[in-house]
Amino acid sequence: MNIAVYCSANDNIDSDFFKETEKLGRWMGENGHTVVYGGCNIGLMECIGRSVHDAGGRVIGVIPQIIEQGGKKSDCIDIEFPCDNLSDRKEIMMSQSEVFIALPGGLGTLDEIFTVAASSTIGYHHKKTILYNIKGFWNPLIAVLDDLQSKGFIRGDYRNYIQVADSLEELIGLL
Repeated sequence: MNIAVYCSANDNIDSDFFKETEKLGRWMGENGHTVVYGGCNIGLMECIGRSVHDAGGRVIGVIPQIIEQGGKKSDCIDIEFPCDNLSDRKEIMMSQSEVFIALPGGLGTLDEIFTVAASSTIGYHHKKTILYNIKGFWNPLIAVLDDLQSKGFIRGDYRNYIQVADSLEELIGLL
């Protein structure tokens, strides 16, 4: 399965996020899955790419020119999709993936999650988006989504588009 992983490109974050990301990557690689990710050589991005690669999985990096020009491209990429910008990156990642996992991340990760989920709500695809809620990282976002839902700003149940896994076992079960 081609699994898109959205996550932080920062190194100075809780070490537990790296440990759980490495476990996910190892599971993906050992089970013959491919990671589709942003291709950076820093933060959780490097961790997921490296751990999938080291466990024998395939690594697809979708890399905007500005990242490559800045010397931030990972060296564990098997297949590279160069792109012009972040919009292109999102489109390529959606087309190359069967499911989407959001690890802890910032603005870019939020942008990617909501682009994928919004695309699903209007029928562009029927692929799962899963928040991997390591150490409750996504709890504040889940509370916002619950609030939006309760006020009628989300049609239907958003959990039909965005699912939550609190452990690697739950995540694997959703896949």
